[in-house]
Amino acid sequence: MDDKKGSFKPIVIVLLASLAIAAFWNSFPPIRDAVHAILNPTAGALLSWNLLFGMLIIVLILSIITTLIQKYGTDQETLKELKKEQKALQEEMKRYKDNPQKIMELQKKSFESIPKTMKLSMRSFTYTAIPLILFFRWFMDIFTNLGNPKFFGFLSWFWFYLITSIIISSILRKILKVV
Repeated sequence: MDDKKGSFKPIVIVLLASLAIAAFWNSFPPIRDAVHAILNPTAGALLSWNLLFGMLIIVLILSIITTLIQKYGTDQETLKELKKEQKALQEEMKRYKDNPQKIMELQKKSFESIPKTMKLSMRSFTYTAIPLILFFRWFMDIFTNLGNPKFFGFLSWFWFYLITSIIISSILRKILKVV
């Protein structure tokens, strides 16, 4: 489990770095200032042009990037095989619904693949976590300065981002056949 390919260490390191960035955003201005210097003339210009369409374009771009990283940053074939095995185990569990001992045996077998699946799927997280945290902190600053406008009259920027990114990402995952 300590080999580089299957280790959780990079994920933990990136998670800690992301938390540090979020925690020190206001108390360590060079991080905030650098992010604003990069994003204000680009993403900020889109939001200044038109808040709704600018945000949609930003969400679309971020969704495309994260989906492509997920597709090419993970072993899609192994993930497909693991998913297929899980589905077969679930079907077998349905057949043995009256045999609790057999179901427990199958569940144990099913749980054994969870860490491997998680490691494979989380690999793309190591590439996207820090940039997304930086974007989210930037969004918080920008939308606070704009008076926290509501999308469609009731959605905060966070909920708008979350809902539209889920919709766009699921469409992209279908098109690009990402597991």
